[in-house]
Parts: sequence; structure tokens; C-alpha cells
Amino acid sequence: MEKVIDEKVQGNTLTLEARTANSRKLYIESYGCAMNFSDSEIVASILADQGYNTTNALEDADLVLVNTCSIRDKAEQTVRKRLEKYNAVKRTKNPKMKVGVLGCMAERLKEKFLEEEKIVDLVVGPDAYKDIPNLLKEVEEGRDAVNVILSKEETYGDISPVRLGGNGITAFVSITRGCDNMCTFCVVPFTRGRERSRDPQSILQEIDDLAEKNYKEITLLGQNVDSYLWYGGGLKKDFKNASDMQKATATDFAQLLDMAAKAHPEMRIRFSTSNPQDMHEEVLHVVAKHKNICNHIHLPVQSGSTRILKEMNRQHTREEYMKLIDRIREIIPGCAISQDMIVGFPTETEEDHQATLGLMEYVKYDFGYMYKYSERPGTNAARKLEDDVPEETKSRRLTEIVDLQQKHSAIRTASFLGKTVSVLIEKESKKNKDEWSGRTEHNNVAVFPKKNYKAGDFVNVKITDCTTATLIGEAVELS
Repeated sequence: MEKVIDEKVQGNTLTLEARTANSRKLYIESYGCAMNFSDSEIVASILADQGYNTTNALEDADLVLVNTCSIRDKAEQTVRKRLEKYNAVKRTKNPKMKVGVLGCMAERLKEKFLEEEKIVDLVVGPDAYKDIPNLLKEVEEGRDAVNVILSKEETYGDISPVRLGGNGITAFVSITRGCDNMCTFCVVPFTRGRERSRDPQSILQEIDDLAEKNYKEITLLGQNVDSYLWYGGGLKKDFKNASDMQKATATDFAQLLDMAAKAHPEMRIRFSTSNPQDMHEEVLHVVAKHKNICNHIHLPVQSGSTRILKEMNRQHTREEYMKLIDRIREIIPGCAISQDMIVGFPTETEEDHQATLGLMEYVKYDFGYMYKYSERPGTNAARKLEDDVPEETKSRRLTEIVDLQQKHSAIRTASFLGKTVSVLIEKESKKNKDEWSGRTEHNNVAVFPKKNYKAGDFVNVKITDCTTATLIGEAVELS
């Protein structure tokens, strides 16, 4: 999952019962992909059982945790700046504060964090969160604490996450962990381990719980949701061997998506992230079949050049990707498609860059996430390829790609002018306190006057204006 959010989320307070029982205070920040934000909710749940209540006040925290991202150097530098801030607060205002680093950066740097960052008391990898209570005991006894061992089984499917998003309307539901694809630029297989899928019954139970709590939208989450595969059931006489039984009783992503949509037809469902080489056509048919599955697919491509895709070990060609785009358009007319793109990958020529621009012209993505290549230590690209594209060339190519994406985004948003779309209200508009902000099924942000509506309502909005990123309209009643 290449999308990097690069923003912080501070934990909201828990239930009244939890506040009454818990006396210690946890301050947690998350950086990077959606999976990190989901993991922070798991950590908050584990620590709630240990007497911790989340707080928004850094100075008051007994324990400060930062959930980190290693996908680009910029993300790591952001975390280091935050650690400097924690150090200042700890030194001047709260000397008893304990500080921990979680997630991918913790896994990548391991003990180096304890050596380099003197304020770090514990380091915890993405598969070791259940060990945090034991690690805290080590810290309390005056010892540094590290657990970054990658698991082959852990999915945290038995933990009910504490929702830190704050709106009570949308939620992440993790369905897989890790990744087996080994893209040469990516640290995820090294920091999150091998791919494993979660028991579908635990997923459906979590969705049931969210529905009971009146959540209106979920996102099924994984580094690569399309490779979700759960082997279940018991050996039956109808099968000649265990292998045949596993294949017949397995649940794949299309089936899981179908089950979730059927179980809660009033709940809106999204999924992220998809990998082109693993997306099966049956998933597209499931999306087309259910009105409550959003018509939006995030489909990272990374480059429009088949040669560069091979260097990236992406396991698909430019032509194969374009055929998949064509099938999406045929099976789900009007489906929004978004991208991840890397410019300046080692050996990228101007011809390769033009191939990327050409692919973008072919697809005309609704929106995208575009970055300059950042060499990550330990990856195959770092070990085998020289980072040989000059920085000024990377910057120029990135500007060209961003400018083209903005052009296409403007075309896509303008296509909604005069149309009426369903918007799920999520929050008050940042720019106007008299307007609501929400998203359409195509993942467009839409704003409109509040009137008598409230957060969590689905509202029909007629679009009267737009920017490259936002739809603007008026709520209407459909006859």
C-alpha cells in the first residue's frame, strides 16, 4: 500500500466506562498508510486493557507512541522531528513520560532507535503489539525494550479496535497483513512480513459490531486486498485429499466482499489497496452487483513503462494494466480509478517518463498519489540499482506528472456538474463552518450548506460547481 498520508492522528477519549477505570494516559500519533492508522486502533485497544485512556494533551501523557512509516525518507524525517518534540516535552515538562516507536520504521531500524534516539524507551514492530504490556514492564524496571520479530500468523483478528478516527461514521477493517510481492522499491515485505489473511468470520463480526454502533462506511484494508485467501472448513468425504478440500472451502476476496455487502446493504463499503497482477475479474462483477460497494478502485501502477515495471518487479506490463483498466470500464461504467506513481526510478529515461505520461492520458485517473523515487535501505533496488536519475530531473518529471493529473482531475470533477450524487456527511467543512463535507461513492469530496442535516446522513447533492479536487452543490430531495 503505497499511499502515504504524512499526517498525525491523536487518540480520542474512550467510552465513559473506560475513562472511569483507566488512570494512565496514552498519546498516540500515526504516520503513513491507512494500515498504520488501523494498527494504532489495535494498540489503543490493547493498552485500554492495561489501564490506559487516550489523550490529546501530549504534556499529560504517561506513554507516547508514534506509529511510523518507512516507505520514503521524508516520512522517516517527519518522525525524527516528532521525536525531537517529545524529547523537549519530556525534558522540560514531564520527565516520567515513556516514549515508544511502533510500526515499519521501528522494524527497519530496530535497536538503532535506542542508540540514536535517547528518549526512546521501547521499539515495537508491526507484529509484536500484543507484547507491548510485557515491554512496558521491562521499561518500568529500567531496561530498554525491543520486539520486532515478524510473525507468520498474527492478524490481530481477535482484537476489537478502539476507533481513533473520531467521527463515528467511517472505519477501517483490516483483512490481510504483510505482502509477498517483493516490489524492488518497497520495504513493506521486510517491515511487515509475509502475507497472511484473517478469518472471514472475525471480519464479518467486526463489521457487524460497527453496524450496531451506527457506522455508515467501512474500508476493507490490506497491503494487497485482492490476494486475500482464507482456507477454512473441515476435511469431508467428498474430497480425495486435504488440498482439494482447501481449494473447495477457501474464501477469496471476491467472496468476502460479496458476503460483507450482503450482510449490511445499508452500509457503504470501500477497499484498498488493489494490485493489478492480483485483481481478478470476479471482484469487478461483485462491485457492479452491489449498490453499496463504492465505484472506486485504487489501482497503483507506479510507471507507464514496461521496462521500468520489470525493474520494479511489478509482475504486470503496461499493456496488461491497460487491459485491466478497459475491463473495469466495461464492467463498472463510470468507476473512479486512482493511482500511485513513482518518478525517477533508477535507469528511468525520458522515453520511460513519456510512457508514464501516455498511460495517464489513456486512463485519465480521477486522482493520484505521485512521488519522487526515494531509495530505501535493504530493498532490492537499493542493493542492485544505482539511484542515477538526477534530483532536478526527478523534480521536473514529478511536476509534469502532477500537472497532468490535475488536468485530468479537473475533467473528472467537471463531469459531475448538473448531476445529483449521494454524499455521506463526515465532518464540517474546513473552509466554511456553515457547510458540511463528505464523500461520494467515487471518493470525491463534496461540500454543501448544512441546513438540517447531520454528520452520518446520506444526502442527495446536486453539483453546481467544482474545483480539481472538490464538488460544490446543494442538497435536494428526490421525488
